[in-house]
Amino acid sequence: MLQFTILNGKQAGTQWRARRFPFRIGRSPDADLRLEEEGIWDSHLAIELRPPEGFVLSVQSTAFASIDSQPVQHAILRNGDIIELGAVKMQFGLAPTRPRSLYFREFLTWIVLALLCLAQIALIYWLPD
Repeated sequence: MLQFTILNGKQAGTQWRARRFPFRIGRSPDADLRLEEEGIWDSHLAIELRPPEGFVLSVQSTAFASIDSQPVQHAILRNGDIIELGAVKMQFGLAPTRPRSLYFREFLTWIVLALLCLAQIALIYWLPD
């Protein structure tokens, strides 16, 4: 999952997660991340997942965006890149993962081990010679 942290503007400090692609950013109500700052177009840019390349940012032909202060139309994003579009700066990154809880499986494993130990003790002491 991708995460965008907005660094300035009305939504400064807000974090957005991209769960499906293409992920569209703009002023339009159809945008996945809607920004209403100065210089933001209705459909400003899109981020697509292209497996051989990675996450690719594509800017609308008439819009302006930069990554780490370098103007771009198409670019491969890297973790920690700063994207500037209009009056907004945001940081691109990979969202932290949450490990699945394994408590139940671990509990069952300990129960099975305890039963095996009890079965071995029973076999040693209660089996006739």
